[in-house]
Amino acid sequence: MKKTFVFVFSFVAFLSCKDSKDKIFPQKRPLTESVYASATVQPDSLYQAYSIVMGILDKVWVEEGDTVTKGQQLLQITNTSPELNLKNAQLALQLARENYSGSAAVLKGIEDEIRAAELQLLNDSINYYRQKNLWDQNIGSKVEFDNRKLAYELAQNNYGLLKQKFNRTKNELATQLQQAENNYKTSMTNTKDFTIVSKIDGKVYAINKNPGEIINTVEPVAAIGRSDTFIIELLVDEVDIVKVRLGQKVYLTLDSYNSQVFEAKVDKIYPRKDPSSQTFKVEAVFVSPPDVLYPGLSGEGNIVIQEKKETLTIPKEYLIDDSKVLTDEGEREITIGLHNLDLVEVLDGLSEQTAIYKPEQ
Repeated sequence: MKKTFVFVFSFVAFLSCKDSKDKIFPQKRPLTESVYASATVQPDSLYQAYSIVMGILDKVWVEEGDTVTKGQQLLQITNTSPELNLKNAQLALQLARENYSGSAAVLKGIEDEIRAAELQLLNDSINYYRQKNLWDQNIGSKVEFDNRKLAYELAQNNYGLLKQKFNRTKNELATQLQQAENNYKTSMTNTKDFTIVSKIDGKVYAINKNPGEIINTVEPVAAIGRSDTFIIELLVDEVDIVKVRLGQKVYLTLDSYNSQVFEAKVDKIYPRKDPSSQTFKVEAVFVSPPDVLYPGLSGEGNIVIQEKKETLTIPKEYLIDDSKVLTDEGEREITIGLHNLDLVEVLDGLSEQTAIYKPEQ
């Protein structure tokens, strides 16, 4: 008796549900499945410029909004130590060059000594061989012959020593010159570290410091990016990221352009999840960008996962437990396919002639 009562009650409730809600029929229509993402517009190649040295900001050569070229000076940080080191290195380099190849070169003095020693050797060799010829004929004294021979040998030794001195000094001066050039290049590099230049052709979007303020190595001093190309940064939930592929269409609405819809396509997928927002970053590029864009413009994007020109659909709110619907015969199991925020595709279990009812909440 109890079971009969429960059945009658359920059947009455079912009839009451059907009477209280208008029935609908599945309809064939186009259906697009998409992934929602928050969107922010940023210049392409946007980067934060940092200083690699500490100091005081001395000069700012550009203003926000200025167009710059690669290598153009942006900011100058003042510090006297690198400038003094550069001047000292430059003086040392000039001295090394002068010693090696200038008019007062050390090598030139040794070369003069070698030429004099060479002449002395030639003269002593002539005297020695002349005296030797005489001594071979028993003419002259043995002392005179020995003196000529000693002078000749000393001249030979002196000539050889001077040549060795020349080669050794040349090598030392060449090494000193190379060291001076290296020190000068290092000082030049250190000096350049105090000048911040643009790494790309683009536009100055931010200057974060004013002249006289302290510059450190942890705070960005400027923001530079492309002026002619903008990208769309999309934040996709970790549940949906596995569905996103390169080249997929993106339909974008921007708060600044009201309800106007712009088309873009997925250009890059970053593989790392942001632990704070639990989202993945995806970049998209405009197919036809609006005429005016600014960094930081926000909006909403829908990444198209799949599209069908015509398929059988029902409103999502008519589903029960994601796989059933309420019909005249009671609950019926169905197979679903694509879905968006409002509609779901019915692959099997219903036809266009099957009436369905909205379940009670």
